[in-house]
Amino acid sequence: MFEVTSAQLDAWIAALMLPLGRVLGMVSSAPLFSNSAVPIRVRVAFGIAAGVAIVPAIPPLPPIDPGSGLGIAIFVQQIVIGVAIGFVMRLVFSAVDLAGELIGLQMGLSFATFFDPDSNAQTAVLAEFMSLLASLIFLALGGHLMMIETMVHSFEWMPIRAEPIKALGLAHVAGTGALLFAAGLLLALPLITALLITNIAMGVLTRAAPQINLFAVGFPITLTAGFVVLMLSLEAFGPVMQMFYDRGFETIATMLQALN
Repeated sequence: MFEVTSAQLDAWIAALMLPLGRVLGMVSSAPLFSNSAVPIRVRVAFGIAAGVAIVPAIPPLPPIDPGSGLGIAIFVQQIVIGVAIGFVMRLVFSAVDLAGELIGLQMGLSFATFFDPDSNAQTAVLAEFMSLLASLIFLALGGHLMMIETMVHSFEWMPIRAEPIKALGLAHVAGTGALLFAAGLLLALPLITALLITNIAMGVLTRAAPQINLFAVGFPITLTAGFVVLMLSLEAFGPVMQMFYDRGFETIATMLQALN
């Protein structure tokens, strides 16, 4: 007769529940996976399926009672780790949004906003365009598959155990976030420089011919120059975003090793 003891049942529940907490945390915060256009049921079903598939590949878990206070604390810890993994890649996309906001401000398109259902806020149209372009490049490079692969490797870099995580890893994420936002500023710098030269040229033209209506002529010129420079820089946008994504995945690995 087949018998199941309470210890075996607790081990089976812990073996599924704890990895599932990390996977669902990543799904709730990572770009594309956490998009509001994806129904919550689909995200939960994907997280459960990915968690079940990951369970055989993770290292053996320590004996933990999932219903005890320690078991619940470790489950919350795994959710925090998963959210941190997705948050790092979210920083990369936020850097692109920052570049789009700065470019739109310099082009005079800051008044043209679009409701972003993902962030539930008004977003500049140019920032939304660059965010969609970054998402397409992320999918084209297989970034969604690399996120799942990184999740699998995370159980090697940061195994599930009953020890608290170290704050050094979270501090590393904060430093990387500052670096990525600086990279977003550098991403927008060529177009900002071109528009600055355009504005200086229009200022000189206005001094030379005061009868020219700067408000009637300046906006079309600035807008046209901005779109031309943006079109010329799109060819280099892909390699730059690939470098950003590589830096993001490297940060995830470093963060998990620092948390350990």
